[in-house]
Amino acid sequence: MQFLLLIYIDEGLLQALPGEEYDRLMHDCLQHADALQADGTLVLAQKLEPVHSARTLRTRQGKERIIDGPFAETHELLAGFNLINARDHDDALRIARQFPWSRFGSIEVRPLADMDAERERVGA
Repeated sequence: MQFLLLIYIDEGLLQALPGEEYDRLMHDCLQHADALQADGTLVLAQKLEPVHSARTLRTRQGKERIIDGPFAETHELLAGFNLINARDHDDALRIARQFPWSRFGSIEVRPLADMDAERERVGA
């Protein structure tokens, strides 16, 4: 099964870290991601640019609206993701716990839907 680990960060908590500590966390995280990728667990990992570079597109009743930044009003902002292979939800949570980012926000663990089954269902 594949799971997406959505990493949400409270920027205030992260910015409160001394630069050296953040660099150490990121270094360790990248090394851990490299090891997970080497053993076939991690499919893809990506850090997102800061939210001030985001644009949100919303279309309602045929009218488009583009908003600077993320649409959701929240203290935790989507900062990145990891696409992983795991046996089940418990295994995916075990892998998520290995990353430090839940201390600065949260990690949402969500299974990917079977797009081939969806294709078949809608005849695409």
